[in-house]
Amino acid sequence: MRCEPPLPSEVLAAVRAPFAELGAEPIDPPVLQPLGLILDLSGEAMRERLILVQAEGGEEAALRPDFTIPAARQHMESGRTGGRYYYEGKAFRAAPRGRDAYEEFLQVGAEAFEPGAAPEADAEMTGLAWRAAAAGGRDDLTLELGDAGLFAAFVESLQLAPPLAARMKRAFASPRRLRETLDRASTPASLPGAVQSGDRLAKLLTGLPEAEAALVLQDLWSLAGIAPAGGRSAEEIVHRLSERAAVARAPDLTREQALLIGRFLAISDRPKAALEAVERLAGPGGGKLEAALKGWGRRLAALIDEGAPEAAMRFSTAFGRDFGYYDGMLFEVRSAALGDHRPVAAGGRYDSLFSRLGASLACGAVGCMVRPGRAWREGAR
Repeated sequence: MRCEPPLPSEVLAAVRAPFAELGAEPIDPPVLQPLGLILDLSGEAMRERLILVQAEGGEEAALRPDFTIPAARQHMESGRTGGRYYYEGKAFRAAPRGRDAYEEFLQVGAEAFEPGAAPEADAEMTGLAWRAAAAGGRDDLTLELGDAGLFAAFVESLQLAPPLAARMKRAFASPRRLRETLDRASTPASLPGAVQSGDRLAKLLTGLPEAEAALVLQDLWSLAGIAPAGGRSAEEIVHRLSERAAVARAPDLTREQALLIGRFLAISDRPKAALEAVERLAGPGGGKLEAALKGWGRRLAALIDEGAPEAAMRFSTAFGRDFGYYDGMLFEVRSAALGDHRPVAAGGRYDSLFSRLGASLACGAVGCMVRPGRAWREGAR
């Protein structure tokens, strides 16, 4: 297990200090988290970054890769409508693909579950993360901004067929899948109706009732002498294959639609210029997009009030997070010395998480985290 170098106490105190302004309740969620739940909420792309362990009762679990889902679950169990929480503790992830190592690192962060104006709450959390990251002493920080909801609003403005629009919105959380979809539509030589091997299996099994399909899958496992791994039952796999088959039956993008979405995803500029470029690309059904852009006007003004320097900000329409539950504004504080793939701080809005957890809480959800080991000027390089 690769651990970060010891952090000077004065640096940790400086990174912690901005969080005192929140008046948040300190929490320390369990280190072991249900594997299936993390995959359902974060997305399959996170699987290779998880450290798997065997929990009591034989169920597969993962060491917490982040605090957001554990904090949301703890808030649900409290029965309260709203709350603000502060945490400081270790998170655990496998190193990116190709590196044979595990990471154990300190996170300091906060989650706010409360009703109210989303743009101002987003700016408050982003400004908090910026001040905490800057407290580590680095002078090469930038603030990368994005919005998962903006892509969904742009897709709606194009007035695509509903199944196709739903497929495109889901694909945003997987840049590789999204790029493949656009490339297929943009390339004249692409063959319509091409079927991938996984789609053939989906088509075979989803022609049966799900309970019967699950038994067929179990028989296949038995005949092949294999055992499933990763925390998913036959029933869960069949349900996902059914969803995949429905996606495969959706109409394809036209070449013109793919090129327009590609132009949207290529926008990366100072926030005001980037948002103006988005507005110029909008299709005829742009009501939600117009509202989202107005929200960003308020958010940017509030961000400056929170102390985030406008000169350090950049807005990229293609910017997303590995954690698939984010559905609104996103941000990362980056260091030029560390590069884009090792953010000092990160966070965003995830209003739909509680409904996906089965709760009916009428509150928004936004949070942030800072890695003090990266914020420290003499730390990770």
